[in-house]
Amino acid sequence: MLSFDTDGAFQDNYKFLIGSILPRPIAWISSVNDDGSHNIAPFSFFTAISAKPMIVAFCPLIRTSTGEEKDTARNIKKNKDFVINIFSENLAEKVNLTSAELPYGENEFAHANLETLNSEKVKAKRVKGCPIHFECQFRDFLSYGDTPGAGQIITGEVMKVHVDESVYEEGRIITQKLRPVGRGAGNDWFKCSDTFQLERLMKAQIQK
Repeated sequence: MLSFDTDGAFQDNYKFLIGSILPRPIAWISSVNDDGSHNIAPFSFFTAISAKPMIVAFCPLIRTSTGEEKDTARNIKKNKDFVINIFSENLAEKVNLTSAELPYGENEFAHANLETLNSEKVKAKRVKGCPIHFECQFRDFLSYGDTPGAGQIITGEVMKVHVDESVYEEGRIITQKLRPVGRGAGNDWFKCSDTFQLERLMKAQIQK
């Protein structure tokens, strides 16, 4: 087995992380720019933190191209809210379009030809066509440096959930109907269409 220390170039650490932690769910995050225009970008360092209160987290890195903070992080810290849009595989190409590093204030919704929906509790817009939306209030921020590749953690409390009836049955999401995708290393993406089941061994199984 090969071993290496992590004090070398950040590119090596990054490539190892994205090649090892697979597949990674994608948070398609919409936020509001300083001028009131709307921003959207995908983040694959993303997870759930807490059920009650319902807390989610994502980890934007400092831009490797410019050494600047990403627009989404800047917007959330200032405007205090955001939306996580959970999408199906039919929207994957549009999600990828919104990963382009456009000048600050340029509308990624227009760039990817996306339709919007108003949110009920936050200012950020929702993406029409996504089967699930989490309307979030900014909760916590941690920074691990200000050099290219350094990470941040942003958490949000989910204030409102929207779910399309087509993917929701008897109180639970049906994976095969949601058709989620995940990120891999390089240009790899994953479809989640080939699933299998194992009985969990916990005494209380909420997900049954």
